[in-house]
Amino acid sequence: MKTIEQKRAAHAFKAVEAAKELKDEKKKFGVHAHKLPTRIIASGLGQALAFLVAKKYCPLLLQAIAHWTLQKKEFPDKAQLPKADALLLKVIDGSSDDLRRYTAETMAYLQWIVRFAEAAGLTDEGVNP
Repeated sequence: MKTIEQKRAAHAFKAVEAAKELKDEKKKFGVHAHKLPTRIIASGLGQALAFLVAKKYCPLLLQAIAHWTLQKKEFPDKAQLPKADALLLKVIDGSSDDLRRYTAETMAYLQWIVRFAEAAGLTDEGVNP
């Protein structure tokens, strides 16, 4: 049986693999993944997600986060991912306990996303050109 951390890592790895297939958006995926934890700490999860949704920055990143945070299942085909604003809507409609839980899980998930994106060269910090 896998631990939650192993499941989180596997999901994040598959999300980054899917991002690598994007044409013009793959660098944005990594850059926004790298910036998102800071945005969450500075403004809160709802504000950070609303910013990315409003700017239509990297919907795959938002979909991957929403899928993991809300369902904690194996990464699906892209067609089965939730809408980019799915987690934002849950934050808006949820309780303060839900918000704390979503924030903690999103931050834990983003640690894996950022590391895998860096390793894949999808951020300015990446090891591959």
